[in-house]
Amino acid sequence: MPDVKLSIAGRDYFVACNAGEEQRLLELGAMVDATAQQVSGGGRGLTETRALLFSALMLADRLHDAGGSVVAEKAVPSAAMVQSADTLEQLATRLENLALRLEN
Repeated sequence: MPDVKLSIAGRDYFVACNAGEEQRLLELGAMVDATAQQVSGGGRGLTETRALLFSALMLADRLHDAGGSVVAEKAVPSAAMVQSADTLEQLATRLENLALRLEN
């Protein structure tokens, strides 16, 4: 199982993935990083944990909005959409676990 290095909000994280999923994970990590930069760029003085929380919420909102329009067009989600949702859910779980560790 390969490890992929993701740089998110100025920190590096090593995430294991299945062989062949490395590029997709890098793309998802870049989305999370861009969102984290957007959240942190407002000068709100957010802690890292809260910035990651808001980033995850913003991405979940976008995913929900995209899923709603796709469901209206297609009754059955594509395999790529299901895989993307699974990957985002795993990443969100990891971020939540990281946030819990940072808070304790």
